[in-house]
Amino acid sequence: MKVAVVFLVLVVCALADDKYTTKYDNIDLDQILKSDRLLNNYVNCLLEQGSCTADGKELKKNLPDALATDCSKCSEKQKEATEKVVRFLINKRPQLWEKLAKKYDPTGEYKVKFEDEATKHGLNL
Repeated sequence: MKVAVVFLVLVVCALADDKYTTKYDNIDLDQILKSDRLLNNYVNCLLEQGSCTADGKELKKNLPDALATDCSKCSEKQKEATEKVVRFLINKRPQLWEKLAKKYDPTGEYKVKFEDEATKHGLNL
């Protein structure tokens, strides 16, 4: 019986790891996007040019995996937030978008991979 309980706990832990934490899902993205200081702090964190908040560290840790796996571990709220931020950066802060793209997609493979989906959402990568 003890072995079965331990096995069940391990399975639950493994399944929990299949998704990114939702603990930061209620961050006010509009506040961040409206503030040059806050936005630049997050971008600098992602570019390893500045310090990171706890949520910035989590984002930086998960971003490469999210790109590689089509955000398969993202919640719906995280996917919506991602689209909102990408749309904002492309349309309002293209210089930041370019810096991030250069770091996280230096070969352009993700741009090609997501281009059709982005076009469906009205984004021009």
